[in-house]
Amino acid sequence: MSTADILRTHPSRDTFDLDELAAAIDAALRCAQTCATCADACLHGDDPASMVTCIDLCTQCAAICRTTAEVLSRPGPNGDSWREIVKACIATCRECAAECGSHDHDHCRMCAEACTACADACEALLAVAS
Repeated sequence: MSTADILRTHPSRDTFDLDELAAAIDAALRCAQTCATCADACLHGDDPASMVTCIDLCTQCAAICRTTAEVLSRPGPNGDSWREIVKACIATCRECAAECGSHDHDHCRMCAEACTACADACEALLAVAS
């Protein structure tokens, strides 16, 4: 079962473009997991003190991505506040991607990729939302 499959069963399934919605939810969940792992890897690396900004941003990004996925998983009519959450997710993901991209660790590279993919998916959702 995919995210789109469960969304298709929702009575308010016509509220969003389901493919873009599912892509944003999946990207946010992947990003949250990747950021949590990256923060933990930075914390347990050779010099965690030099990674404080990265750890902080990854932790913040994981939190906003989890929240974004949760809000988007309830596609019933709920005003426009979801847009502001998605915009905050985009901004946080872009910031985290820039920070992680400045480090030479595989986990940071993967985190930057996940953050960029999440921001792109969220921007695509906003572009098609009515």
